[in-house]
Amino acid sequence: MSTHLTDKRFDQYDLPETLLQGLKQAGFEQCTPIQAETMALSLAGQDMAGQAQTGTGKTIAFLIAVYNRLLTEPPMEGRKANQPRALILAPTRELAIQIHKDAELIGRSTGLKLGLVYGGTGYDQQRNQLTEGVDILIGTPGRLIDFFKQHIYNLKAVQSLVLDEADRMLDLGFIKDIRYLIRACPEAGKRHSMLFSATLSYRVQELAYEQMNNPSHVMIESEKRTADKIEEKVYYPANDEKIPLLLGLFQREQPQRSIIFVNTKRAAETIYAWLTGNDYPSALLSGDIPQKKRQSLLKSFQDGEFNILVATDVAARGLHIPEVSHVFNFDLPQLAEDYVHRIGRTARAGASGHALSFACEDSAHMLPEIEAYIGHSIPNESVSSELLITPKPRAKIERYKSPRHNSGGRSSSGSSSRPQRRHSGNRQGKKPASTNNT
Repeated sequence: MSTHLTDKRFDQYDLPETLLQGLKQAGFEQCTPIQAETMALSLAGQDMAGQAQTGTGKTIAFLIAVYNRLLTEPPMEGRKANQPRALILAPTRELAIQIHKDAELIGRSTGLKLGLVYGGTGYDQQRNQLTEGVDILIGTPGRLIDFFKQHIYNLKAVQSLVLDEADRMLDLGFIKDIRYLIRACPEAGKRHSMLFSATLSYRVQELAYEQMNNPSHVMIESEKRTADKIEEKVYYPANDEKIPLLLGLFQREQPQRSIIFVNTKRAAETIYAWLTGNDYPSALLSGDIPQKKRQSLLKSFQDGEFNILVATDVAARGLHIPEVSHVFNFDLPQLAEDYVHRIGRTARAGASGHALSFACEDSAHMLPEIEAYIGHSIPNESVSSELLITPKPRAKIERYKSPRHNSGGRSSSGSSSRPQRRHSGNRQGKKPASTNNT
């Protein structure tokens, strides 16, 4: 049996037959630790806050609980078509899309209708979807509030509430939006609430006690914050050695599929140009690329049309991309916890992977904080002359300019008071602009 699974099986629980059928068709038979620890509590209707490493099955854990409640309990009396029975909040559009995809996968036989709402695209389509009515509403806070304030839907009939990656939503400044939406739901004792995250900080636990009904805490701990099967290394290149080192590591490691993380859009464009000029086909993923193009790029990456993705932290959370063998931190992240989420894109679902980080002149000062956070030192490897490859000239790439989305006169991120911010780069001490994309 794979080490990331337990001996508990989904068919040991009293789940509706249509849900068991969906799980079996999707290939889910045995529970991961977070699923095994939360199932009995969630199926009994106990509110909970769950913590486990990224890639360990949190999404399936809360989706099973949501489906079970909606399939075994009747809708609230007097429920109308535009009143969803479950609300699942996610910090980013990519994570919302992934949750919806997983919900479709295991819920195909249940007859429950899914809705997906996020900013950047599909305004009228999403509005019509809500008007027609959905059972399970999955979305990001900004666009959800936009439609809510227009009375397109309401949350008076919510029986199940989920906050996914709650720590990330707090990092991105969504606390007021979260409270606004939760207060529109039935009070805590009349709904089932779950909060799942890779990290349960003090702020997240405070939110749980504030908005939930005596929640149980389920924490799947590891000796390390990072997955055991990730081989980590750090290099100390000079700034002008980073591109030669990256090319040298590509030649030596021969990655099957890799993600290169940087802190700014400008850095991502520069690396993309170098890779293109040196015959490494790649794709660029940053926050201001339109949603349809981003989804197309991710699908091409998942389908193997190219095997290198250059990304800002917009790709660090919520993306379930199989068989990523290598993660490169071309820039060390400015927040230590982002290191964990970046390298969590590899070694998923029990696989092994490599995380190679560059502690250059500009970012080496972040390493002690990262190592303190993860609880261990990252082994270092010398930058030998054999590893440095003289690059060919970088390709001339026309810089992508993001069009302003037209949402019928409304902000694509919703009608809340927080304006959409646009950055051309990153400032010292602030989060990369690319992470705040709803």
